[in-house]
Amino acid sequence: RGAAVRVTVSTEEHHDLLATNHPVSHARDAREFVAFAKAMAGATTRLHKAVALFVELPLTVGLATATRMRRNIQAATRRTVHSLAAETYWSRSAILWGEAGPVRYLLRPAGGAATARSDPERRDPQYLRRELETRLARQDVTFELCLQRYVDERRTPVEDGSVEWLESVAPAVPVATLTIPSQDLDTAEARAAGGRVEVMGFNPWFTTDDFRPLGNLNRARKSAYEASAAHRHGLRFVTEEPLRNKLLGIPTDTALRLLNRYVPWHKLPVQAGLLNLVFLRKALRRFNLIDTDVYEAPPKTMPVPAPVDEQLRTVRSYDGTYNDLSRPAMGAVGAPFGRNLKPVYRPDLFDVPNPVTVSRELLHRDTFLPATSLNVLAAAWIQFQVHDWVNHRRHKPGGKSVEVPLPPGTTWYNTPGGPAERVMRFADNEGVELPGDQPPILFANTASHWWDGSEVYGENEHTARFLREPDGGAKLRLEEGHLPLGPNGVPLTGFAESWWMGLSAMHTLFAREHNAVCDALRQAYPSMSQESVYHTARLVVSALIAKIHTVEWTPAILATEAIDIGLRTNWEGPPSSWLNKLGLWLFESHSLTGIPKTLPDHHGTPYSLTEDFVTVYRMHPLIPDDFEMREHRFGQRLETLGFHDIQGSAAEAAIRKTGLADTLYSFGISHPGAITLHNFPRALQHFERDGEIIDLSVVDLVRTRRRGVPRYNDFRAGLHKQRIRRFEDLSQDPETVARLKDVYRSVDEIDTVVGLFAENPPHGFGFSDTAFRIFILMATRRLQSDRFLTVDFRPEIYTPLGIDWVQKGGMNSVLLRHCPDLAGLLPRGASAFAPWRQVQAMSDRGERAGG
Repeated sequence: RGAAVRVTVSTEEHHDLLATNHPVSHARDAREFVAFAKAMAGATTRLHKAVALFVELPLTVGLATATRMRRNIQAATRRTVHSLAAETYWSRSAILWGEAGPVRYLLRPAGGAATARSDPERRDPQYLRRELETRLARQDVTFELCLQRYVDERRTPVEDGSVEWLESVAPAVPVATLTIPSQDLDTAEARAAGGRVEVMGFNPWFTTDDFRPLGNLNRARKSAYEASAAHRHGLRFVTEEPLRNKLLGIPTDTALRLLNRYVPWHKLPVQAGLLNLVFLRKALRRFNLIDTDVYEAPPKTMPVPAPVDEQLRTVRSYDGTYNDLSRPAMGAVGAPFGRNLKPVYRPDLFDVPNPVTVSRELLHRDTFLPATSLNVLAAAWIQFQVHDWVNHRRHKPGGKSVEVPLPPGTTWYNTPGGPAERVMRFADNEGVELPGDQPPILFANTASHWWDGSEVYGENEHTARFLREPDGGAKLRLEEGHLPLGPNGVPLTGFAESWWMGLSAMHTLFAREHNAVCDALRQAYPSMSQESVYHTARLVVSALIAKIHTVEWTPAILATEAIDIGLRTNWEGPPSSWLNKLGLWLFESHSLTGIPKTLPDHHGTPYSLTEDFVTVYRMHPLIPDDFEMREHRFGQRLETLGFHDIQGSAAEAAIRKTGLADTLYSFGISHPGAITLHNFPRALQHFERDGEIIDLSVVDLVRTRRRGVPRYNDFRAGLHKQRIRRFEDLSQDPETVARLKDVYRSVDEIDTVVGLFAENPPHGFGFSDTAFRIFILMATRRLQSDRFLTVDFRPEIYTPLGIDWVQKGGMNSVLLRHCPDLAGLLPRGASAFAPWRQVQAMSDRGERAGG
């Protein structure tokens, strides 16, 4: 039993005192406390409790410690509590008490309070409440607040919560009286007061530095109490894995690991391959989610936090805060990138081998290598998504920069009109300052980590409001259906870096889509305010984008039956076949419904996108160097443009000249580049950005090295693949193997990006199996962690119209809503990211007839 008291000094200053009715803790410190909690988690039967106390706990903390912990627990629980008013409550750990120094405190009945008149009816779970109600109806209930002062670390230890401070050593000195006045607890007023108390969250760290908690246990209690209060208040969620999944998972996982030594998952029959992926994802969740956030150490006192703004429960914040209501900063703008693999920081290898040499020998595109199963919209789409998810802040031009030495006999122009130099120079990333001598490889995301459409809406309130119609309108500003132009000729939108015609098409489509949702909401719900319409439309469009990426774009680039089933299961739930459902019931019950019908789950690590995720999404080879623009009605060629003709300030002029429908058609019938070696766009190897001329292929290599992402062989090993031992293990192309040997001294030096491009992908895959392992982990996580794509993906938040819009919508519906003339050109039985039907132009027909 316990007591919690909040002493209010002012609106800014409070002091929480927490105590229990036993003088010592069962645990000496936080490590023992956590070990006990883990052992007892889910132990509801006597047998399970016995196994936890007599087997699991000794194996974790040792026999002697486990025995002492059991004795403390037994001493605290074996006696009958007759009345809450007759109990003494001890703090069990020390706090600072101003000038008095370290103390423990206790609350004991004042004036010899009488015990309960008779033995309680313990079959009544409310017997203690009823006894207290009866007592308070007759009289006040009074306690003395007493302090025990610190004597020495042996008899009154601060760091050991399992040792009692005996009153013979540290007398209990009364310092205050707590009186609960006589009252009727059955009145409406009393019940309302009880309800307010129930939603309060107490924490010993809600105090000031003069009264801060002391000792190991208290240092851990801050986070523990925060988590406990958040769970009670419905601000965080817990998903339990069924026992059958745990028990059956152990032998199945072992068998699959053994099998994968000889047969990879993608060469198994479909159902076996899907089961293999379930267990691969379990392993990745267990071993490959690394929290990089910087926490206060030691903990700091804090005021009682204000309640969560009610509006934040129903709308996405502008900067990504309060998606997780229990940890508002999780995934927000400025939150650091996490890791899937332990970083490897090797300054001595920053320029080894020379990244310019790597680029020219292994990445440079001599001949365009197409990805024939996709269209250019797929390339535009993934850049559109990456701009929503991730962005590293760069130093301003002229600030801190990276200098890459050039191979002998070569020079580079680093600025337009500048001199030829012997180094390639570009802006360095701004890192997060870390204490001590830690390597400078922690970086903040200047976008939010959530799937919130920030590339369309902006990452802060100022930008978001600026992009809306005047006078707080719900719609986004458009000029005759096109994005408004900024002073530099680039459209005004949420994120406009690295702008080109493909991005312009995507942004224009989804700005129009937002406005279409606004119109539909206004018609269906005339009483909705402009603000509510805007935020609801943003929820709808963001969720629709997430769905399109999950069930359309990804199956298009990973074109296999197993992946299509798996990704549709993520969103919609499993296929109706009994075998699929039985397999999931036995091994992964949480997947029996689509993720939007589940609870948020961070799988033990605060949500963030990761540096390794950024690395595998370096897909620049998708971009062609040349684009043939055609008219969609008659198929006539309009013009052929180079990438420089459709990027930066030239992009919007090009799309307005061509028209959105013809732009989409031209991209729909054209192939992107394959994600492989020797296929990096030439235009991006001499690319002007922010007053710099950069080779983006070199930048990709250098950034990956300097951010501490492991080199390719360590990268794949960390993702539970066998290491390669020879260059021939990576590629079957003799010329590529020869170039790899010329560039790298050993397979362990191969750059991550190079290895991912060189690796032979599974049949149907547009990128490597190693990259896919980051994908299978993070693709689910982006949905599973997001409150608005799980527990709050519901009609009460989105409106019934909004839920229907997402569930029935897709890329085709977006395209046809805004360009209905394209209906006959979209691919049959495939997503909009597959090649479209091409209209044969009259000139083409004449050439064929003449031939």
